[in-house]
Amino acid sequence: MSANPDFVYAPPMSPYLDILYQDDDLVVLNKGSGLLSVPGRLAEHQDCLQNRVTKVLPSATIVHRLDMATSGILLMALNKPAHVSISRQFEKRQTKKTYIARVYGQLEKNEGSVELPLICDWPNRPKQKVDHENGKKALTHYRVISRAIGQEMNQNDNSTLVELTPITGRSHQLRVHMLAIGHPILGDRLYAHDKALTISPRLQLHAQMLTINHPVTGKSLTFTSKCPFI
Repeated sequence: MSANPDFVYAPPMSPYLDILYQDDDLVVLNKGSGLLSVPGRLAEHQDCLQNRVTKVLPSATIVHRLDMATSGILLMALNKPAHVSISRQFEKRQTKKTYIARVYGQLEKNEGSVELPLICDWPNRPKQKVDHENGKKALTHYRVISRAIGQEMNQNDNSTLVELTPITGRSHQLRVHMLAIGHPILGDRLYAHDKALTISPRLQLHAQMLTINHPVTGKSLTFTSKCPFI
């Protein structure tokens, strides 16, 4: 049984492809919210960022993913040596990533960390859950950027804008960690309660920054993407 039975896939068409940077070894893209990173099993789920890119750059291969509902920076390799090099950086946690999210309610502290192990919630997949016995280690740092209380945003909003830095890269990590401390991300169709869901028509989670070492030159490269919901 699907955790989201009323879902209809309607990927954004404009911009169809947003390339932020490209050289002989890698391409950096700005993925829209609502677009799959890779194709799904069903015929209607074949339109995805990977397939859009390979129409223009046939050698492009996916190195990491973003959740369908998450927007922001996604990097693809353009040859096998680059793929191996960048994949190794992700595996060894040598990359740096920051996300922007708007979460429900007011965080008690201006900064902190969430360290809770995660595992697939198998009967409700693709949902994940905290599991202290069988879950894989997961660590997220957070920092408050701004707070909205009451009518400050011209809506009945009670939310906090936060910068999230995942140290590990578990599936749905940021979404489940924020939920676990009582502050689900606004617009999260999988995890948010009704109040947090109705405030936003989209998941308010954006991959804002990614730093890697170039697979050939070794030079540190930082890519950024403007957050669309602030």
